[in-house]
Amino acid sequence: MPPAAPPQLPVTFRPTRTRIVLLTLGAALFAVLTVVSLTLGTLTAGDRATFIGTGLLFFAALATLGRPKVVATEDGVTVVNLATSRRLEWAEIVRVNLRAGDAWVHLDLSDGTSLPAMGIQPGVAKQQAVADARALRALVEARGTGRFAT
Repeated sequence: MPPAAPPQLPVTFRPTRTRIVLLTLGAALFAVLTVVSLTLGTLTAGDRATFIGTGLLFFAALATLGRPKVVATEDGVTVVNLATSRRLEWAEIVRVNLRAGDAWVHLDLSDGTSLPAMGIQPGVAKQQAVADARALRALVEARGTGRFAT
């Protein structure tokens, strides 16, 4: 299959469906815990604050899980994972990998290391992840050293 034409820059790749599910679940948990804390008449103010605080912690944890993205611009690629963010020049990316069974894309870098790019993950939307991986591969081929593996 011939390589895909690269998309217009800038472009952001993120697992949109997964993010929607996580943020919706987080908001629902926060709302339920808040309503429960306000409707139970036997709770003290401290207990209510604990319920609401727990809801906020759940929401924050789920929002963190929805954070990953890959942003491609004219200057390079920014990979945002759960707790880290790394800016790469196009020439630093040697290969884009998304093999069957991979949880997310891996970028092979010119220094011999590999960087997970959690913003492209086939979990909930496999077809979208494959299309995003192909688009990133096309960009790497057009702008970087341009080798990739399937």
